[in-house]
Amino acid sequence: MPHTLLTVDLGFGDSGKGSIVDFLCRDRSAHTVVRYSGGAQAGHRVVTADGREHVFSQFGAGTLAGAETFLSRHMLIEPLALRAEAEHLISLGHAGVMARLAVDERALVITPFHRAINRLRELARGDDRHGSCGIGVGEAQRDRLRHGARVLFAGDLADVDRLRQKLNFLRKVARAKAQSLRPKRVATAAVAEELAWLDEADVIDWLIDHYREIEAELRLVGPDHLERLMKREGTVLFEAAQGVLLDEWVGFHPHTTWATVTLEPAESLLRDANFAGEVVRIGITRAYATRHGAGPLPTEDRALTRALPDAANGNDPWQQGFRVGWLDLVLLRYARAVAGRLDGLAVSCLDRLDALPTLKLCDRYDGLTRLPTAPRRHDLAHQSRLTRRLAQSQPLLTSLESPAALLAALSEALALPVTLESHGPTAADKRWVTQR
Repeated sequence: MPHTLLTVDLGFGDSGKGSIVDFLCRDRSAHTVVRYSGGAQAGHRVVTADGREHVFSQFGAGTLAGAETFLSRHMLIEPLALRAEAEHLISLGHAGVMARLAVDERALVITPFHRAINRLRELARGDDRHGSCGIGVGEAQRDRLRHGARVLFAGDLADVDRLRQKLNFLRKVARAKAQSLRPKRVATAAVAEELAWLDEADVIDWLIDHYREIEAELRLVGPDHLERLMKREGTVLFEAAQGVLLDEWVGFHPHTTWATVTLEPAESLLRDANFAGEVVRIGITRAYATRHGAGPLPTEDRALTRALPDAANGNDPWQQGFRVGWLDLVLLRYARAVAGRLDGLAVSCLDRLDALPTLKLCDRYDGLTRLPTAPRRHDLAHQSRLTRRLAQSQPLLTSLESPAALLAALSEALALPVTLESHGPTAADKRWVTQR
């Protein structure tokens, strides 16, 4: 009987989703990974037993395990980056990777114009960054909200005339945005590099040529594709993006993404597909807290950041520094409340704890054990108040004797079983804790 696994990141992203998805695809022989939210800014690292490594951005993290990828209507795709990712996968021995990819024709397209404005906006903020991957996700979403069908969708790539019309429109919109940012800009090489995408005369023709080449390899599909996919025998895995603490509506505003990254989009896709099979929902967290870029991280510890450098996360010019803190049960309780229904937990990076002389976790801030959820939907004023509250919080840390004690405390705090442990980057480093 068809069944599916839903995954969701319970932190600020970087929970080890790629590694977990790769394992689950191998363990359950999943035939397809559905990217159900987010966009081309993902960085889901997978390492195989023979040492091959890939950081997945748009392809599903089950690709090296043999799974196909479906980019749903909730995804934001970046065609130029998609081709570059495909080229790296081909170099790893996956020559047919584009043939194993399907893209919903309704998926929003991120253009270099969106990326340029995203970066110009962050550069104009100086030291007061909101936090961004510098890919253009927020600008593409902003344009869709304002201009609706006039923006670029995956299905438009097949029509040259419509493609040209929409690219010209998006460049015009981007130029107006750049003009509005002019009083805040400084003349730097980085600014000039981004402005070049908006000013060079032949950029539209260049983009059309490249987009048409990419579209020729893409399998664009309509609204009924997922329903057919879900009727296939076997497992479909829904791969999370970013983390629920960055969600556009329940994350800590303004340090959030322009996408809903709770389980809500996955559940809506299942409803649209009339799926009635088995569903298992897994929340993913590291064994410690992390955050890449600006925004509050109450348990941040500079010594811990130095002790636990990350293989896939460095000091990026847009996201900036990668920060580490102790496992934060206050944030995880909140994530549990807003993520959607969960059946179990996957905990990654447990092997990293062996390098630490002591082990701690945070169960409360100054007596506060739970953050209040918003009294109504889409209440950004409430989320801003939570952000200020976190910035002022003093975490109270408890010392633990062992990783086993940490897992027990986590399970108790979230009222969920820890069903999967990850003690390293490969699938062989994962183990089930309870019966599936």
